[in-house]
Amino acid sequence: MSAPKPYRQLFRDGLWANNQALVALLGLCPLLAVTTTATNGLGMGLATMAVLVLSNATISLIRNLVRPEVRLPVFVLVIASFVTIVELTMKAYFFELYNVLGLFIPLIVTNCLIIGRAEAFASKHRLDQAVVDGLAMGVGFMLVLTFLGGLRELAGQGTLFYQADLMFGEAARALSLSVGPDFQGALIAILPPGAFIFLGLLIALKNLLDKRAKRRQLERAAKTSAPVDPAVAAG
Repeated sequence: MSAPKPYRQLFRDGLWANNQALVALLGLCPLLAVTTTATNGLGMGLATMAVLVLSNATISLIRNLVRPEVRLPVFVLVIASFVTIVELTMKAYFFELYNVLGLFIPLIVTNCLIIGRAEAFASKHRLDQAVVDGLAMGVGFMLVLTFLGGLRELAGQGTLFYQADLMFGEAARALSLSVGPDFQGALIAILPPGAFIFLGLLIALKNLLDKRAKRRQLERAAKTSAPVDPAVAAG
């Protein structure tokens, strides 16, 4: 079993430093395919997060019972079981959203993000660590899906959280925002090329912010470090 990590580090890695959608570029199928609106991105993100947390927890519990040579088939079976539960739940309670997301819900089984965290983390850490890692990675992935969907929706059709009632009921219609009837959106934003363009911009923004943060950290370290006495340095 690997050494436990601080919860703060797990959340920092999942939400930003090691965000699997922006760093490892895992889960690109739902990331690019369903993010035509913020509502679709949020729905897919919540479904993925639920599967990630549940599968991480289960795999951590059974990690000492599974033989190494069959671990991957067992992991896939566990993930597929929870995907089926999530799919049936969405079909029962969020049927219209389920129809919109369609085939991409069952395809969560093949999401490299989930199998990757199962193999790299959950199978090597205790239950609480695996659950926190799944939650952090799931929230980070969901935020990227929602933000990317919101950008594409706003640029493509001038709305934000269109059809939010599919997830939250009729009361959520007030969450939907619109630029106005005269807005002429860019069609490319909601087409597949737009997904690649906006994802590239998000990755570039993250890299820029990381570089600036690292530069400020180096400058702060240089200011706080005491100057070296030349006599000491020479002697």
